[in-house]
Amino acid sequence: MPKITGIIEFLDNSGTDMVKRIPDDGQYEIVWGTQLIVRESQKVVFFRDGRSLDIFGPGRYVLQTQNLPGLTKFFTSLAYGRESPFKAEVYFINEKLFSNQKWGTKEPILFRDSELQMIRLRSHGIFSFQISDASLFLNKVVGTQGLYHTSDIEDYLRNIITTRMTDVLGNTLKTIFDMPKEFNNLSLIIKSNLDLDFEGLGLYLHDFYINSISLPDAVQEMVDTKSGMVAVGNMNEFIKFKAARSLEKAAENPNGTAAAGVGVGAGIGMGMMLPHMMQNAVRADQGQSVISESPFDKIKKLKELLDTGAISKDEYETKKKELLGGI
Repeated sequence: MPKITGIIEFLDNSGTDMVKRIPDDGQYEIVWGTQLIVRESQKVVFFRDGRSLDIFGPGRYVLQTQNLPGLTKFFTSLAYGRESPFKAEVYFINEKLFSNQKWGTKEPILFRDSELQMIRLRSHGIFSFQISDASLFLNKVVGTQGLYHTSDIEDYLRNIITTRMTDVLGNTLKTIFDMPKEFNNLSLIIKSNLDLDFEGLGLYLHDFYINSISLPDAVQEMVDTKSGMVAVGNMNEFIKFKAARSLEKAAENPNGTAAAGVGVGAGIGMGMMLPHMMQNAVRADQGQSVISESPFDKIKKLKELLDTGAISKDEYETKKKELLGGI
């Protein structure tokens, strides 16, 4: 069987390797006296006969009985020499910070909104984590895999995040209109709820951020419409203003291009509505003037109608008495 001699070390060139086993296929034997180099961002778990015997922190080690007490009896009883090979594995655990990990809801989250009733929300953001308990993570998550990437655990972590986020939204948020001011608070609450889940896997959740919580297009359109109505204020004045603007644009482009033609069409449409709106405005103004007109003004108008022959003298006298009686 081929033997590993010299130096055992591991460099992660991809930035995504969480665990690396050497030898990776179990077809090699490690020679007694081989050097092991562990870097600052790593830990090494030493296995023999399927059992972890020791964990090495950063430094340079020589694999011998002084460094591996658990093997002393094994080598002594079988009279292995200093250069004798033995069947074992070392697992390099990458303890660096795996940052900018993206999460998001695959399916919309059903949310009971105090103003919009039942709606569906989507959300996404980022989080960072690192391995905090090498032995726990190796035995509980990695198992016997020779190489373990962040991609192998991403989906599992995202599902945990979605579950905790659903709980927090239902217990904390009342309406989506409060979301902008609650982002930081929601992020902190969700992170605190996730800490135990990550610790149970031998991981430490370094940070957690919500980048956005979005609404379905139909609901977003309703929110925009409601905001627009609030911004408009007096709808009657707004319609008059839009009609005047449309006529102005139509006058500026009497013989324009297709785009100008659209403006003219819009202007003509608003122009057809304008007389009706103006009639309503005039009637409102007339109603106000009638209310403010005095009986003497009305008698004066009756006299003008009598002088022009529009009404008879008897009609004039009758109506005059009615007006004077109301004083």
